[in-house]
Formats: sequence, C-alpha cells, structure tokens
Amino acid sequence: MTDTRDSISDVRGVSVGHATRDEDGWLTGTTVVLVPEGGAVAAVDVRGGGPGTRETDALDPRNLVQRVDAIVLTGGSAYGLDSASGVMAWLEEQGRGFPVGGPGMVVPVVPAACVFDLGRGGSWRARPDASFGREAAEAASEEVAQGCVGAGTGAVAGGLKGGVGTASVRLASGHTLGALVVVNAVGAIADPRSGVLYGKYFSDDGFDTPSPAVHQRAQERLAKARARTAELQATVGTGAPLNTTLAVVATDAGLTRAQAQKLAGTAHDGLARAVRPVHLLHDGDTVFALATGEKPLPQGQLEELLAVNELLAAAADTVTRAIVKAVETARGVRGPGGEFPSYGELYAGS
Repeated sequence: MTDTRDSISDVRGVSVGHATRDEDGWLTGTTVVLVPEGGAVAAVDVRGGGPGTRETDALDPRNLVQRVDAIVLTGGSAYGLDSASGVMAWLEEQGRGFPVGGPGMVVPVVPAACVFDLGRGGSWRARPDASFGREAAEAASEEVAQGCVGAGTGAVAGGLKGGVGTASVRLASGHTLGALVVVNAVGAIADPRSGVLYGKYFSDDGFDTPSPAVHQRAQERLAKARARTAELQATVGTGAPLNTTLAVVATDAGLTRAQAQKLAGTAHDGLARAVRPVHLLHDGDTVFALATGEKPLPQGQLEELLAVNELLAAAADTVTRAIVKAVETARGVRGPGGEFPSYGELYAGS
C-alpha cells in the first residue's frame, strides 16, 4: 500500500479516539470509532458465549435503524457500557443522530461492546463511565494509537498483555478496508510449541521463529507471571478468566445491510486464525462492520459478487494482521492487579 496509515482511518471519514486510565488502581479505557456525518451502514456478529453489548439489536437488517453514528469499544465489562452515553451526548451536541422531530431532535445510534478487565489495575471499581466516552469522542482523529490505550489498556490475551491494533488494505477494486481490534482473549495468541504469534503464520511477509533457548526462557517467565497474577487476583477477588476480543471492520464500499452482516461474520475468521481457542463461553467475541458507501460496488451481478468476495476475504486477513500489531505494540504491565508481560519483552533478542 502507498499513502496510507495502515489503519482503519484509511477509510475516509472514519476516525478513532481513546480514553485511557492506567494509574492509581486503574487499568482500563474506552475506544470510539466515529463515522462520517450522516452515518454508516452497520452490522454485528457475536460469537463469544459471554458478550456484553448495547444497541446491537438495532443492527438487525429487519429493524428500523439504517445507519449508525459511532461504535464504542470499552473496558469495564458491562459497567463500562455506560461510556456509550457520553458518546451519545457528544453526538447530540453536534446535531448527529436519527431524526425524531424538529431541528436538533435526534437520537444518536451508538452500538457498544465491552471487554472484561475489572480489577486488573488493582481496584475493582475502577471502570469507564460516560466521561470516558465523551473524552474518546472529543479526541477522535485519523492518527490511531495502538497498544495499551483505550479499550486495550487492561487487555490480556493468554496471560500476555493485549491491546489495540489496527490495519488496512487497498483492494484491486479500488475499495479500502480497515480493521481495529481490541485483543483480550482467554485463548493463546502465541504458539506454545515455538513462540510464534499464531497470526504470523498467515503473514505474506514471513516470520522468524524464536530460538529454542529464547522460547524456553519466555515460557518460564510467562509461567511465573501467571502464578503471580493468580495470587494477586485471589486477593482482589477477580480470578475468573473472563475476557472478550472485539473488532470493528470498516470499508468505503457501498454495502447493503445484508452484505455488511456477511462482512462481520467473515471477519471472525481472522480472529480464529490469530487466537486459539476462540469463541469460548468465557469470551464475548464481537465484530462490528461499517460501510460508509463512498464508493459504490461495480455494476453487474458477477462484478458485484467478485468485489464483495474480495472484501470478505480481506476482512479476515486484516483482522489477523491487526491482532498481531496489537500484541507487538503492547507493553508489559506489573501492578496490584497482576503481572502481564508483553510478547516483545519475553521474546526480545529472539
């Protein structure tokens, strides 16, 4: 790709903002994905057994709402869904939302999903509220920070520090597709036999395998960190392995709501490639799809079919790559809520 950020914001009009708290018992945050004024066609596919969501029923193609104004991804488990209220208030002030009356009478449509990170900073009650959503919305820009920011601040994946990652691709059709992922999984993100990130196995750029000595040291350090975390979480009372990985896939293609629904579904394939196992009862894995409609699909039944297929395949690939970037940009955290080393520090020098 050229002239891109390798980010979901490469889809014109899409911007991302984070609100992050990582001090004094806090290790959580909120991420907001804003779409162009006028909204975007949206869909959702929930495959985890323990989801925490808000306004996702509105995305059913059988229902009234045609477009959304933003997507909220947040820490704090179900408590954190309150952050969407702050985004709604901010959007209302901009006059953006579903019109229900005269000037200014709008109801912003803001679906949201949460990850479990309660107690990871040490304080059980340190969780996002409406102020987080407003802060993230106000901070939204095309420059998308990755790693331990926003909803990825307290994210953990297989005992390693997770975080936020984003990636994009420009397709032969001329359409752009981007993904943003919050990696917070029960399953592993690295192959225990080799230390290679699962997502790297699908990389077109190849990958290096850590030496056996480096891998052994990394596994020993990870085992000690997990044991220390178990001790600390027993004290805080948050020992349950509750997680959830969230993703938003966006494109400038003019998709129907049914096509957007299919896009959200195939994007889960990217999650399944990079996390093993996935979609467990302790996960709430959820993928949102957004289509701004700036660039129509090609005319003709076959031409449209081929273009949509290209988008579907790209969604899975781009989610996988965003997961790898999230893990690679995360930094390790050690605090009263647990010890979560980063992949980079465990395999440094490999």
